[in-house]
Amino acid sequence: MTLLRARGVVRSYGLTPALRGVTMEVAEGEIVAVTGPSGCGKSTLLHCLAGILRPDAGEVHYGEHRIDTWSEAARSRLRRTEFGVLFQFGQIVPELTAAENVALPLLLAGTGRREARTAALTWLDRLGVADLADKRPGEMSGGQQQRCAVARALITEPRVLFADEPTGALDTLTGEQVLGQLIRVARDQRTTVLLVTHEPRIAAYADREIALRDGQLDQTGLGLGEPLTGRLR
Repeated sequence: MTLLRARGVVRSYGLTPALRGVTMEVAEGEIVAVTGPSGCGKSTLLHCLAGILRPDAGEVHYGEHRIDTWSEAARSRLRRTEFGVLFQFGQIVPELTAAENVALPLLLAGTGRREARTAALTWLDRLGVADLADKRPGEMSGGQQQRCAVARALITEPRVLFADEPTGALDTLTGEQVLGQLIRVARDQRTTVLLVTHEPRIAAYADREIALRDGQLDQTGLGLGEPLTGRLR
């Protein structure tokens, strides 16, 4: 079943076009990598599909709903309940401990403090950083911080996870370890993942790759969304 769909999506920043009529689909439970050189529109496409940005033209559908016409408040609620978002630098709150950071989405949704902390500890354990529960970001390595960010993005068990260069700030080995854990957990709970990356080794973890160039699907590469057949997993 198609879960996410873009139809002729156009987005510009002032006079600079970022997306030039992108049409694509993502099936439920699929892990899709969006690739291409820096500045090709990858992050803008992810932000439009996640409801962070509203396209200038075209349509964005989530299931049976056209979400680009929704208000900012409605799209924010969708990101709290159905979507998880993971950024390159994690963006965890420096004043909070790891457990408090991970529990934050549940607390904002009205979950009790004790229940939210229990869930946070469970997720930190799943990501292999349970011993950091009471540490603040300044006491963690970059890889540890990003594992906490992954746990925070997944604690609500979102239907879709949007990951924007989630390993871009990490060294090669740590990045692959973090991504491997993310993909394992996503597959375990059938979370659909849209992964933005410019690195082929990261894209190889996905089921399928969609390539962009100059704000359009790259028809010369994997822009049509071909499976990553034969590529290293």
